[in-house]
Amino acid sequence: MTEQLKKIKKQLKKELEKDRYQHTLGVMYTASCLAMRYEGDIQQAMLAGLLHDCAKGVPGDRQIHLCKKNRIPIRTVERENPSLLHAKLGAYLAKTEYGVKNAEVLHAIAVHTTGAPQMGLLDKILFVADYIEPNRDKAANLAQVRKMAFENLDQAVFQILHDTMHYLNQKRGAIDPVTDETYQYYRQQLR
Repeated sequence: MTEQLKKIKKQLKKELEKDRYQHTLGVMYTASCLAMRYEGDIQQAMLAGLLHDCAKGVPGDRQIHLCKKNRIPIRTVERENPSLLHAKLGAYLAKTEYGVKNAEVLHAIAVHTTGAPQMGLLDKILFVADYIEPNRDKAANLAQVRKMAFENLDQAVFQILHDTMHYLNQKRGAIDPVTDETYQYYRQQLR
């Protein structure tokens, strides 16, 4: 583990609630395993995993305020459900507070919640790692998706999107248009 990762890990341990910190470590290690499997950059995967939820503990009204202050666009669905902002705000904080300069890492953090059409390898690794990390136990088809993640990353992305859309439709929760667009994109790609 690099010195940068050690320093960030130490700082996050102070800033995040215990369960969120454990989740963060789980995502970091899962992302590194997926990076090994798919020949991605292991250090980038660990860094993205470690910082993906760095804004998660920021209250919703504060997230909105920080996004406005730093000219981070807020869509209607995000205004109505500020927890969706933690990904974009997290990318901003990763850059400004934690010194991350790598555009791929910042992009992966920014899209780890909604996904995005045409995600790069690191984007997909973080998106999947966040869903399957060892501390998760309530997601639909979790055992199947965990296995799939190491066999076909695109198929795992699609399955996560499918299960998320199904869950939000049943719950009658707000569906972020980007998530729907991402779902439609991967559905078309995997036909």
